[in-house]
Order: sequence, then C-alpha cells, then structure tokens
Amino acid sequence: MEAFLAGNASLGLISAVFWGIGDFSGGMGVKSAGGSTGAALRVVLLSHLASFSVLIVLATLFGGPFPQGAPLAWGLAAGIAGGLSLSAFYIALSRGEMGTSAAISGLLAAFLPAVVSAFSEGTPGWRRGIGFMIAGAAIWMIAAGKAEREEASTAWLAIAAGAGFGLYFICLKHAGAAGWVWPMACARVGSVTTCSLLLLGLRSGGSSAQVARVGKQALGWVLGTALFDTSGNLLFVAASRAGRLDVAAVLASLYPASTILLAAWMLKERPTQRQGWGMAVALVAVVLIAA
Repeated sequence: MEAFLAGNASLGLISAVFWGIGDFSGGMGVKSAGGSTGAALRVVLLSHLASFSVLIVLATLFGGPFPQGAPLAWGLAAGIAGGLSLSAFYIALSRGEMGTSAAISGLLAAFLPAVVSAFSEGTPGWRRGIGFMIAGAAIWMIAAGKAEREEASTAWLAIAAGAGFGLYFICLKHAGAAGWVWPMACARVGSVTTCSLLLLGLRSGGSSAQVARVGKQALGWVLGTALFDTSGNLLFVAASRAGRLDVAAVLASLYPASTILLAAWMLKERPTQRQGWGMAVALVAVVLIAA
C-alpha cells in the first residue's frame, strides 16, 4: 500500500480528479461565453495565461534550470497539442450533455500513450494489460451519454480532442525529463501561442461574433479551470516521472468520472445505473493496474 501511495498510480488517479473538475469548469466557461469556437479559444487562452503566470513563479522558486534541447521542444509540442485539443473538447462539452464527449476523449487519451509505452517501455504485463482494458470499459460506462443526443460534429470534436490529449500525454512525458514545473511552463507557451494565432485567424476572417469577450460569469469558470487543470497537469508530470507512461495515462484518463459527478451535482444530469456500475468497474481496474 505504501508503494502505491508513493507511486505513479496514485498520482495519476489524483490528476484525474483535478482534470475532471478543470474540464467541467472549462465546459461551463465556454457555455457561459456563448459556446462558439472563439469562446473556447478565449477560455483556453485566458486560463493558460493565468496558469503560466503561476508556473513562472513556481519555476523560478523551485523549478531548477530552464530546459534545453529535446525537453524544451517536447514541452512546446505538448502545449500546441494541449491547446488545440482543449479547445475542441470544451466546444464539445458546451454543446449538450457532457457524457459522450468525455467518454470518447478519455478512451483515446488512454489508448495512444498505452501503445507508445508498450513499444518504448515494454509490455505492461498481463495483470496491467487486463486492468487497462477494464479501465477502458469503465471510462465508457461512467461517461457515455445517450447516443441519440450527441451530434455527429460534436463526436468528431471529441475524437480530435482525445487524440490530442493522447499526444499531449506522450509529449509531456518526454518533456518531464527536465523536471516537473518548467515543462508545464513551456507547454503553456505553446498553447497560448496556438490559441492566440487561431483567434487572430478568426478576426482576420471576419468572424467578429466568434471572438466576443468573456464575461464576468465565464471568467469565474476560467479561473477555476486554470487552478484545477494546472494542478492536474503537474500531478501527471510527477506521475509519468515516477513510473510507466501507460499507468499514469490510463489512470489519469478516468477524469470523466469527476466531470460526470459534477454535472450530476450542478446540472442535474442524473447518473444512470450503468454509470454506477462503471464506478465499481473502475475500482477493479485501479487495483489491477496499481498491483
């Protein structure tokens, strides 16, 4: 038990809790700001600017030397993938029930790092392999909503977001060779730059309505996103540094559970019996993966 509490499994699980809360806040922020592409980009941009400010202070005080070479490049790449995927994900979340979008993105976010880890770190063993498959089933059981209520365009956004999250996990794992704070600060540079360029593209294309300002109500959600998303990211970097990428990524990809529980509490999206069973299945997966 002590090894589990100190290892990357527990860190990955805690990062899932924070990420789920951050994603709920981000989806609500985009919805409050109008639900447009521009609103999503602004929510990501503002939350990452706030995050970057805090990370710079932490990196200056505790982060050690600034990363060079490959870790710097991986950090910037993580930011680009993260900025694009978060924008797509928040648009998907703002369009209706949060369940299916969270489920699709969670599955892809877990699958890609697991494949990469199998090639770079070797097979995880039969016990963890079974745990990964059970975790995938749990993600879907917990998060998937009613298929008829999900538009095709929203599903594609969730697919793009999940693939982007998977790439983000992989890049952040490699960037983490330089520490745990500076890689996140570098990632924020990449995401802020990406979202800024996309917003400029909307403006130059004449989509002034798409880039309306974020109001006070949405700003509160933005700050919540910055707090919880940054905490989740730092925990994931620590988890990936403490052990295997697939263990950290698969357990962190259980974040839809937090999103769905918050949606049930605040939006009255009542959990189904299947989601309750999914929580139980997730516990079985955690035991197998962390063993």
